Amino acid sequence: MSVPERARTGGGRPEIAPALFRLLAEAALSRAALDGCGLPVAVADAALPAQPLSYVNQAFESFFGYRAAEALGRPSAALLFAEPAAAARLFREPTGQTRLRARRKDASEVQVEVAVGAVRAVDDRVTHWVLAFSDRSELEQLRAQLDALTAVAPRS
Repeated sequence: MSVPERARTGGGRPEIAPALFRLLAEAALSRAALDGCGLPVAVADAALPAQPLSYVNQAFESFFGYRAAEALGRPSAALLFAEPAAAARLFREPTGQTRLRARRKDASEVQVEVAVGAVRAVDDRVTHWVLAFSDRSELEQLRAQLDALTAVAPRS
């Protein structure tokens, strides 16, 4: 069957609905990029009060210990943060990057820096929040060790 014949018969070629085909291709590319990203990334639904998670990438699963099926639909602040009230500020006052204590599935806590970005609809309302996490626990441990060493170092 030739390309024009497939297009006329619904053979799935881009000639049928080029804008839709392009949109789906871009969405698949975006999802593949997020899945391949080494940084834990989650997307929360801004339209619902609890901002439930609607997407997590593989790095998120590894870092937090939740499979996507366990995390999706759950309230983001209550699931991920040791201080949900402080985390709720992320959505009320997104400032770019905020340091917080996060909680993993095994209940261990870790210092993270969270970068928050808004996804907006055509009418400019926020539809989703994108959360990108950076592990700061090792840096915070080194900082505490340095502070301890400076406190006991002889002053000249």
